[in-house]
Amino acid sequence: MNGLRVGFGVEDVMALRSQVLARSAALRDVRAASEANGALAVPGRAPGAGFAETLHNALKQVSAVQAHSSDMQVAFERGQVTDVAQVMLAREQAGIAFEATLQVRNRLLTAYQDIMRMGG
Repeated sequence: MNGLRVGFGVEDVMALRSQVLARSAALRDVRAASEANGALAVPGRAPGAGFAETLHNALKQVSAVQAHSSDMQVAFERGQVTDVAQVMLAREQAGIAFEATLQVRNRLLTAYQDIMRMGG
């Protein structure tokens, strides 16, 4: 079989599970760090700089996930990647990351509009 993998075995499922758990733990760590940054004032830093930096880093991560998905799709089309499950998983991750980004944007926009209404 020229060393090509055809099936999707238990080891693959367990590896995907481990990746999902690791990313979930990373998201919890980011949330905890974000809450800690919001609760503690850092002298000499402009208010909101921690939030802006966190948001910028999150957007960079979403961009990286989308780029990885695109690279996987191109590699599949060229025959360099033969595991369709990996390509589909990368596409789903990119889609979920994009949807989460849209939800955050919508919440931020709503919060901004609420604040603007309070000032008037």
